[in-house]
Amino acid sequence: MRIYADKLADLLNKQLLPSYLVFGNEPLLLDESRIAIEKAALTLGFEEKHRFAVDASLDWNEVYDCCQSMSLFSNRQLIELTLPEAGINAAIGKEIKTLVESLNPDVMLVIIGGRLTKAQENSAWCKAIANQGCLVNCLTPDISRLPQFVITRCRQIGLTPDTEAVQMLAHWHEGNLFALVQSLEKLVLLYPDGQITMIRLEEALSRNNHYTAFHWTDSLLEGKEKRAQRVLRQLQAEDMEPIILIRTIQKELMQLVQMQQALTTMPLGSVMEKFRIWQNKRPLYAAALKRLSTKKLRHLVQLLAQCEILTKTQYEQPVWPLLQQITFECCHTDANIPLPL
Repeated sequence: MRIYADKLADLLNKQLLPSYLVFGNEPLLLDESRIAIEKAALTLGFEEKHRFAVDASLDWNEVYDCCQSMSLFSNRQLIELTLPEAGINAAIGKEIKTLVESLNPDVMLVIIGGRLTKAQENSAWCKAIANQGCLVNCLTPDISRLPQFVITRCRQIGLTPDTEAVQMLAHWHEGNLFALVQSLEKLVLLYPDGQITMIRLEEALSRNNHYTAFHWTDSLLEGKEKRAQRVLRQLQAEDMEPIILIRTIQKELMQLVQMQQALTTMPLGSVMEKFRIWQNKRPLYAAALKRLSTKKLRHLVQLLAQCEILTKTQYEQPVWPLLQQITFECCHTDANIPLPL
């Protein structure tokens, strides 16, 4: 079983599974999910908790010893494993698989880790957890999922935002869920009736969105110029180093050139597999490949080279106007770019 973190509470109200893998890159969701599982387990008698950091020095015999105790002689056990940031090797994966398959009804296993690679999702240890327990996705919601995330959060604390308020909350807090939670708590105090409109939001809150270079590149791939320009303006306001943006989009453009070349002999699906494009990213790359020809991509690479030269040699001349031009041209086909007067 695999669910998003915002669906975990509903699942815990229905049943408690023997094992959970809580994974992702969003600290707020990771922490909330772990606490929710612990509270649900405590209500069913899992009163003893053992925490282990998974690394080369871990004595797995200590972990297995916790699995041997039965509730007739002691409290039920909750075992929590924290995976290393660098990921796990085959030996650790084998130990986790053995542990998952040896659990008894008096022992629950909770594993906390970062973002999973495709190889990890297909590994035997991860499939063992998915078959007997639950994978809890704690990745930061992207802009397409964020409005629903906002609605769910508001409902939980008694707020009723209108459609415009939901969209505004999502845009203002993209990439910053801690700030979103704080803003919603503030709105509860300010408006006891729970009715949230755009006017009330503007009176109560300031923008708390946090963009990264990847928000910009994703918008470019998808061809959403207004969003890409908005992200770029905020990154400029936050004094992000232009070279970071240059390097990030350079990688994407060069890969798109190679993918366009591969499309001359292979179908799109095979090209996506060859370049190991994640499933959730494939619509973005498909849109870019449909919109941008090889000739156009090479032109964009040349503009990017000009940006790099400007950044490294002309310290008094800002590079941001050229990045804005790249943003504009990347989001349009040649036919959609108006000719100069």
